Amino acid sequence: MKVEKFDFGTTKKGETVEGLRIDNGKGLEMSLISYGATLISLKAPDRRGISGECLLGFGTVGDYEEQDAFIGATIGRVGNRIGQAAYVLDGREYRLSVNDQGCNHLHGGAVGYDKVIWNLEPLEEAEQAGVRCTYLSRDGEENYPGNLKVEVTYWLTVNNELIMDYRAVTDKRTPVNLTNHAYWNLSGKKGETIHNHYLQIEAESYLPVDEVSIPTGEIRKVGGTPFDFRTLKQIGPDLEKSGGFDHNFNLSDRKKEEPENRIYVEHRESGRAMEILTTEPGVQFYSGNFLGGLKNKGFDTHYAFCLETQMYPDSVNKPEFPSIILNPGEVYRHRTIHKFSHIK
Repeated sequence: MKVEKFDFGTTKKGETVEGLRIDNGKGLEMSLISYGATLISLKAPDRRGISGECLLGFGTVGDYEEQDAFIGATIGRVGNRIGQAAYVLDGREYRLSVNDQGCNHLHGGAVGYDKVIWNLEPLEEAEQAGVRCTYLSRDGEENYPGNLKVEVTYWLTVNNELIMDYRAVTDKRTPVNLTNHAYWNLSGKKGETIHNHYLQIEAESYLPVDEVSIPTGEIRKVGGTPFDFRTLKQIGPDLEKSGGFDHNFNLSDRKKEEPENRIYVEHRESGRAMEILTTEPGVQFYSGNFLGGLKNKGFDTHYAFCLETQMYPDSVNKPEFPSIILNPGEVYRHRTIHKFSHIK
């Protein structure tokens, strides 16, 4: 295992942005920066052993500051959408910043965890190396209650795994739903769309959404719909039928103690495969429908996809969904494992 630090420049505010690069010695290499605790690169070998870039990313801090697609970032305090940018907790209404479709609060708001500087600490062990990212989200930040101490550790293992371990504690009752917004494309080729990827999501149901992408509250069976990924299938044919995917798939009805809920992706031309195991009951499958807004950065529609393991969207306004409220004295935990392999 090899761990090295690098300088990634400064923000417009003059903040220094640090980076850490980890190589597991078996072809898997990860790079992460302190701005947004953002994964900027994940290189994995194809079936011939040739390394290729599997994540969308940028080369400068300025590029990350100028985009609003949350490319590779750690997301919080509440990932995904909160309808009408408001919720009620313990009899008090909390009004949040509006940063989605003119009415919703998305991925933590105007200044979410993707736009702040995290503290990075390199970690080295016998079978893995990683970086512990820590941030104190203060009481009232983006109008969320409570001082929330957040810790996310990104590990690379000798078994070609990328592990994301999340932990948080609070001094007031507050909603918490942390995730990562990596944009994947296993082809290793710049400019290739996701149409030829194959995907399996072990979910019996998904959450239909309204005209502004908020779950209606219905839990709908995937059978007979373009949302049925219970068996491995090519993504491309159903992209048009679905109108583009940006939906939560219900992996289970509750959080698990250990990662077991499963997602699987393969790219047959390159031979790269990625299995995802998570403790979280939901995964937001986003097919990069709006990446065309980043054509000036070299991206376009459906150039990559996101598989954001998480609690259900708008849970603070849907009591029938699993709760995301964290109480003082409790510890928020979330683990997601990405296992990289090859197909013949």
